[in-house]
Amino acid sequence: MIEALISFSVATLALAISPGPDNIYVLTQSLINGTKSGIATTAGLISGCIVHTTLLAFGISAIITTSETLFYGIKVLGACYLLFLAYKVYQSDDAILLTTDAPKKSYWELFKTGVIMNLLNPKVMIFFLAFFPGFLWDKDGNTVTQFYVLGIVFMVVSFLTFSSIAVMAGRISNIIVEKKGVGVFLKWLQILVFVGIALYIIAV
Repeated sequence: MIEALISFSVATLALAISPGPDNIYVLTQSLINGTKSGIATTAGLISGCIVHTTLLAFGISAIITTSETLFYGIKVLGACYLLFLAYKVYQSDDAILLTTDAPKKSYWELFKTGVIMNLLNPKVMIFFLAFFPGFLWDKDGNTVTQFYVLGIVFMVVSFLTFSSIAVMAGRISNIIVEKKGVGVFLKWLQILVFVGIALYIIAV
C-alpha cells in the first residue's frame, strides 16, 4: 500500500507541474488578483475532483464515457462556459488595474469558477478512469475505499503544487503592479486562456 501511494504521489506531482490548462489558469488568476485568489481558484479546481473520484469509485464514469453523444455534449457544454467567461472579460474595462483598490472577483466566485471548470472538463473524467486503476494496491479488496484514498492523495498533492504556483505568481504581481500596459496585457491573457482551454477541450 505504501509503495503504491508513494508511486502515485510522484506521478501526480509530475502531472501537476507539467504545463496544462488548470495550472495556467491558476497562474493567470494569481497574476491578476493575487495569491489568495489563485489559491481560491485552486481550491475550486481540486474540489471538483471529489465528484470525479466518486463517479470513478462507483463505476459511473465508465458508463458515461461509453456514450459518445453524452461525452461530446459535456465537452461542448464545458467549452461554451469557458467562451462565456472570455466574453465577460472582453466586456470589462480596457485595462485591468493591478492595484489594491481595483475591484476583484470574490474568493467564492473564483472557487465556483474552478469547480465548474473541473466538472465540465470531460478529460478529467477520462484521466481519472485511465490513471487511478493502475495504482490500486489490492484489486481483490474494497476498491471503492482505495479509489477514495487515491483521490484524496491526488487532491492534496495537486493543491499544494497549484498553491505554490499561486504564491510565486502573486509575488510577481506585486513587482509589476505599477508597470504601464500590464493591465491590458493581462486582460487579453485571460481571454486567450479561456478561449485556449475551450478549444483544447473540444479538439483533444
